[in-house]
Amino acid sequence: KIITWAGFITGFIPLLADPILRFSQGTIARVAVGSFLGALFGVLILFAAPVILMAMVSPFAIRLQLRKVENGIASAGRTAGSLSALSTVGSIVGTFLTVLYLIPEIGTARTTYLIAVFLIVVGLIGLRDWRYLLMLLVVVGLFFYTTTTRGNIKTADCGGCTLIDEQESAYNYIQIATSENQSYGPQVNLILNEGQAIHSIYHPRFEQSNNPLDLLTGGGPWDYFTVAPYFFPDRDPSTVKSFAMLGSATGTVPKQFLAIYGADAKIDAVEIDPAIIAMGRKHFQLRDASDDPTHPNYKTHPEDARYWLTTQGGSYDVIGMDAYHQPYIPFHLATVEFFQLVKNHLTPDGVAVVNAGKGPDGDDRLGVALAGTMRQVFPQVFVIDTAGFGNQILVGVNRPVGDGALNFQRNFERMQVPVLSTVMDWALRLGAAPVHEFLPTDARYAAFTDDKAPVEQLIDSLIFAQIK
Repeated sequence: KIITWAGFITGFIPLLADPILRFSQGTIARVAVGSFLGALFGVLILFAAPVILMAMVSPFAIRLQLRKVENGIASAGRTAGSLSALSTVGSIVGTFLTVLYLIPEIGTARTTYLIAVFLIVVGLIGLRDWRYLLMLLVVVGLFFYTTTTRGNIKTADCGGCTLIDEQESAYNYIQIATSENQSYGPQVNLILNEGQAIHSIYHPRFEQSNNPLDLLTGGGPWDYFTVAPYFFPDRDPSTVKSFAMLGSATGTVPKQFLAIYGADAKIDAVEIDPAIIAMGRKHFQLRDASDDPTHPNYKTHPEDARYWLTTQGGSYDVIGMDAYHQPYIPFHLATVEFFQLVKNHLTPDGVAVVNAGKGPDGDDRLGVALAGTMRQVFPQVFVIDTAGFGNQILVGVNRPVGDGALNFQRNFERMQVPVLSTVMDWALRLGAAPVHEFLPTDARYAAFTDDKAPVEQLIDSLIFAQIK
C-alpha cells in the first residue's frame, strides 16, 4: 500500500507543479523573493509526500523480514544488509537511468508519469487487490490530460518574445524565441533553464549580408570578444588568426570572428550540449566545416570545455569563455588551474576573454572573484563594461603590456576596420565604468582553486542580497 500510494501521489506532480513553477518563474523575474520562497516551499511539499512514503519502504520491509529471524530462519544482520544493498543498487540504477536516459529521451513530465505507473504496478502485484487499479487509471488519465492540453513546458520570459521551439536535453531546458529589435528587426534568441538571460542572438534580416557590422548585437557581451587583443600596443588585426570559444552556444561569437578576421581564420567552438548545437543549425544559421566547405577551419565540438582544451586544444590568439551566467557557474571553469590551462594554449600575444554577468543593481562580485582568480595566472587583467546587458568582459593577457587601457585607446584611434572600431568605441564610451586594469588590490576574495571554489556560496550571497 505504501508503494502504491507513493506512485499515485507522484502522478499528480506534473499537474500541480505546472502552476507552482510558472508562479515561481514570474517571481524570479520580478525579484519577489517572498513569493519565490513561497513557491519553493510549495514544491518541497509537492515532493515531500511521495519521498517520505518511499523512505518508509526499506525499514518496513526489514521489519517484515525480521519475522524469519524470530523463527530462526535468518540473522538480523544478513536480512538488514541484503535489503540495504538492494536499496542502494536500486538508487544507483534509478538515478543514472533517469538522468542519463529517460529525461533526455522523453522529458521530465513523462519520466515522472513513468515512475508513477511503475510504482503502482509494483504495488498492485503485491496487493492482488484490483480495486487499486483505479489509481493506475487516474494516473494514465492525468498523463493524457497534461500532455495533450498543456502545450509548451513554459512560456518564454524575455520581454514580448514568442516561443517557436523548446527541448529538454541532458544538460539544459532550451527555448528558442523570436522578438523584435528596434535596430536590427526580427531577432532569434536562445534562452536556457531559468530564462533570465539570452545566450545567443541571430538576426535573420542579415542572413545574406557580407558586412560584419550586421552581425553585431548592439552592445551585447558577444560583440566584445573580437576586440580583446587590442590591449597589446600597436596590435594589427592581421595578426589575429585563431580563436577558441568555450561555451559557444549557437555560435554568435564564432560567426562574428569569422566575418571580421576572414574565412581562413582557425576557429574551434566548444559547446557541451549537442542539443544546443542542433538548435543552432536549425534556427541560428550555424554553419561550420561539417556543412559549409567555405569554412574549413571552423569546427564545432560537443565537449566539456576543460576536457576538450586538455585533450584536443591547440594554440590560439584568443580564447573566449562564456559559461559564467549565474546561477549556473561550472566551478571547474573558474579556477586557477583552469586558467593556467587556458594560458598554456595561448600564443605569446594571446588573450583570455571571460564574459561575467552582473547581478541585480550592477552587483559585480562575480566579476571581481573571477578577475582575482585570473590575476593569479595572467600578468595583467583588464575590465570592459558592456554597453548592453550589464555584463563585464575580463581580459587576461599572456604577457605584460604596460598601460593596457591606453594601448586600447590608441589602437582604437588608428583602427581601420569599421566593425572593430565601432565596438571599441562602445567599450570606451558606453560602459558603466571606463576600461581599466584590475589590480591585485581590487581582489576581495580568495582565488578559486580546484580544491576550493565556493562559487555556489558567492551566487547564493547575490541572491539573498535581494531579500534585504
